[in-house]
Amino acid sequence: MTKETPALPPLDDLLDVLTLRDVGTARISVTDPLGRDAPTSIGAESARVFMGRSQRMPHGRVFGGQVLAQCVMAAGLTISTVADVPRPIHSLHGYFMRPGDDTMPIHFAVEEMRDGHSFSTRRVHAVQKGAPIMSMVCSFQEHAGGLDHQERMPDVPGPDGLPSLSDLAGDNPAARRISEVRPIEQRHVEGSLFLGPDEQHVPVGHVWLRSVGTLPDNPLLHSAVLAYASDYSLLEPVLRRHGLAWGDPRLRVASLDHSMWFHRPADPSDWILYAQQSPSATSGRGLSIGEMFTQDGALVATTAQEGMIRVKGS
Repeated sequence: MTKETPALPPLDDLLDVLTLRDVGTARISVTDPLGRDAPTSIGAESARVFMGRSQRMPHGRVFGGQVLAQCVMAAGLTISTVADVPRPIHSLHGYFMRPGDDTMPIHFAVEEMRDGHSFSTRRVHAVQKGAPIMSMVCSFQEHAGGLDHQERMPDVPGPDGLPSLSDLAGDNPAARRISEVRPIEQRHVEGSLFLGPDEQHVPVGHVWLRSVGTLPDNPLLHSAVLAYASDYSLLEPVLRRHGLAWGDPRLRVASLDHSMWFHRPADPSDWILYAQQSPSATSGRGLSIGEMFTQDGALVATTAQEGMIRVKGS
């Protein structure tokens, strides 16, 4: 079995990764980043700690979407229910601080910062090898009435008439491998950047996505899977604008931060349109903003991410 091939089918593997183990309450100590002897503690006097395993990746680094999704799960597991209905997540804001090692599990220390009448706030530190690899703040809110409007869904071709990466991979071994191990199917309206650059040089992209099988009926899990899938392609509009493809050997890309607002519930077992655009790239960083819509036009979520994007020799 190759390193990037999961022991389980792709969706079962993702569900296993998102099934976190509660390891109790503790104060988490991390290695001093300046190399001094004394350990440095992060978080509150005590935090709920969960542990989850990592998916194996071809490059040996933990996929950022995995850590996003696990942080959502860890925070959500500390939210109390009212009449058996937990408060759903409505926003997250996280920073990727270090690359993660995909051979090791990750500990998630959750600070229960506040539980108000309508909102609950949590801070999550994802820790590996004694150092935080991600820090996230997220907020949960009880369902409530109020003003309601949304952006209109873009008028683009539907998923049924578009090829998947598996359909397009052909003799491309990298594309074939990715299509076989990913738990999320993607169908690009403008064409996949795994097969080559976009000659239009326009900082816009539209991707239909869904899980490769049916997910359990769990709103927290649905939000976590949306967060997971949101990290796959969000920086692609930057690459499209500059005529770059994922396989370019000069390319160096890493996510720096990620924000997401959850507007309306959705099951990512069904098709979601991910509309993305990049307003700016500068100083080796690129910014992209995305909107997720259900097939019937409901705006599900809005995302934003800045990434390090460097091209060697430029």
